[in-house]
Amino acid sequence: MKLFEDPKIDRRFNRMQWRMLFATMIGYTLFYFMRKNFSFAMPGLQQDCGISKSMLGNFLFWGGIVYGLSKFLNGVIGDRMNPKRMFCFGLLVCTLVNVAFGFAPQLAAIFTGGGDPSMTALAWTFGILLVVNQFFQGTGFPPCAKLIAFWVPPNELATKMSVWNTSHSIGGGLVAKICGVIMGLGVIGAANQGVGMWRWCFWAMAVLGGLGLLLMLFWLPGTPKDEGLPDLPGTEGGERGMGNGERGMGNGERGMGNGEETRNSKLETHNSALRMVFLNPVIWMLGLINITINAVRALVADWGPTMLQEAKGFTPSESGTVIMFFEFAGIVGMLFAGWATDRLCGGRAPRLCVFLMLLTAALFAAFWFLPSGIIGAAALCLGGFCIYGPQALTGVTATNLSTKRFAGTSIGFISLFSYLGVSIAGKVFGNLAQSSGGWALPLMVTASTAFVGAGLFLCLWRTRANSYED
Repeated sequence: MKLFEDPKIDRRFNRMQWRMLFATMIGYTLFYFMRKNFSFAMPGLQQDCGISKSMLGNFLFWGGIVYGLSKFLNGVIGDRMNPKRMFCFGLLVCTLVNVAFGFAPQLAAIFTGGGDPSMTALAWTFGILLVVNQFFQGTGFPPCAKLIAFWVPPNELATKMSVWNTSHSIGGGLVAKICGVIMGLGVIGAANQGVGMWRWCFWAMAVLGGLGLLLMLFWLPGTPKDEGLPDLPGTEGGERGMGNGERGMGNGERGMGNGEETRNSKLETHNSALRMVFLNPVIWMLGLINITINAVRALVADWGPTMLQEAKGFTPSESGTVIMFFEFAGIVGMLFAGWATDRLCGGRAPRLCVFLMLLTAALFAAFWFLPSGIIGAAALCLGGFCIYGPQALTGVTATNLSTKRFAGTSIGFISLFSYLGVSIAGKVFGNLAQSSGGWALPLMVTASTAFVGAGLFLCLWRTRANSYED
């Protein structure tokens, strides 16, 4: 698609657009490596360190809360600072924390004055490291959302942002296989899964994170203006409502001092953010929907390895393979959902998501009732195809409705709800599995949650495609 009349500018802009897309995909995949590895270490933490499911559920609960708050706060901050610096700094901190995870027992011993650490000291050490990691994980997505909104035109956003969102599933799939193999190396009989090997789930991902950080420092671009290119055409409409304080002022107003102009500009920006994000009922509805989507994803992302091993009899390596295919099916699902939204639904993503969420509910229920092995695993993987489309399209809808100016803020805001869903699900599913003695009840709750999500999407059936024509 030609964006500029000057062919040289158009070609360079197109090249930089794809460079931005692939650089942020690789970088965010590395963030994912250093977040989702904890789930694959959990069976080893239970066996090697004696940490219970309830305690691990508490870790997931508070980690999810912190991550959601971080994405929201960093979304607001990210709209006001250099995206490349934020992204690289967050990646650096997460790399260092993952190194520290592997030394958690030693750190706990230091904190308690030497010797074997108590369970309380060990739990606090893991908990603190998880909270720090989750907070800086929240610096990954907002800079990506900002860069995508600045480089990709609205009528291509669903397709290209869905391409970008495959980084979630690429990261989740690869970390599932890598960590599944790592944990499988530590099997010493059925009762000793992952003894001693959980450390390498963290250290191996930290090595990849460090190498990726070097790549991002040299390859990740900034905004078009940072790269000496003009702004993306066709995205000026979202700024029309920002008032004269940010656009041209009348002759009588031009004599104002710089201080008053700055105050007016900040006031107009504040009012625009309130109108387009915080007082926008569609954005709030997308937040509620994100609770349901991410609660469904959390069952597989956080508890999948444990569930597959305990309920379906898979080995650590086999469970990693199943989750890898779940995530890779999600890649196909996201690409299909983005294409279908732009080509078949006129950019109105909620219409497609109604049907995808209904299918998700049916497939998660079917997974439990189908026999173990390939058939049951196939149902779960098809659920990945269906759930990842809505997961990607809520961000597309929020970006198009809040415009590029507030893309980071709006996605950060709905992500606050996302990880409220993740944190609640992480705790609830662990407690349900432990209290009921199995995984049937968590799976039925998951299927019901997906059905509720379909109903919420139905409420947005008439929502417009974007706000650039305001």
